[in-house]
Amino acid sequence: MITTHAEPYPYAFDLARTALLCIDFQRDFVEPGGFGESLGNDVSRLRTAIEPTQRVLAALRERDALIIHTREGHRPDLTDLFPAKGNRGNPSLRIGDEGPMGRLLVRGSAGHDIIPELAPLEGEVVLDKPGKDSFYATDLETILRARGITHLIVTGVTTEVCVQTTVRAANDRGFDCLILSDCTGSYFPEFHESALAMFSAQGGIVGWVTTSQELLTVVSSSSATKE
Repeated sequence: MITTHAEPYPYAFDLARTALLCIDFQRDFVEPGGFGESLGNDVSRLRTAIEPTQRVLAALRERDALIIHTREGHRPDLTDLFPAKGNRGNPSLRIGDEGPMGRLLVRGSAGHDIIPELAPLEGEVVLDKPGKDSFYATDLETILRARGITHLIVTGVTTEVCVQTTVRAANDRGFDCLILSDCTGSYFPEFHESALAMFSAQGGIVGWVTTSQELLTVVSSSSATKE
């Protein structure tokens, strides 16, 4: 077992039973010209999560951990897009409209791809989902159960939307989640901080929160000890 400092108390995990979840690091959310910017957001705010996530990815790849990348998006014919989602808000462009990186949040478009800095390697799981919750209408739970996964290390965007929705769903399914504060991000800094506080409130009612450096320190120490 590996134990890292976290809020509200230390988080212990067996790396063989732990998966790294990288939620929606897509061009449509992180880069100019995508869906996030069409909503009027400053997408540069999310880029602070990229470099620390790169370091975590590299460390866990070296240790053959299960890596899962998610992408939010819809079928090209939009048959899986509920009006309640498609009609929400007043964006300059809507889901399915043509943007600088192709049709917004549509599978197969350039904007739907994961950013190059965090691109999946061959053999890593890439999970397409039509909603915010990574468990909804996907086989994520089946994949995790088949591999004997009990713990999730969570990175991704945005903290208060797809990350929080997924972590709450994971908690209800019995998975212990560790959210990396600097590997998650929001267009709204106050929402990011609020979501992190909600994860660890009331004795970790939803999960644990720590930084990438705290995690990498104990993972590295554990590997050195084994050697």
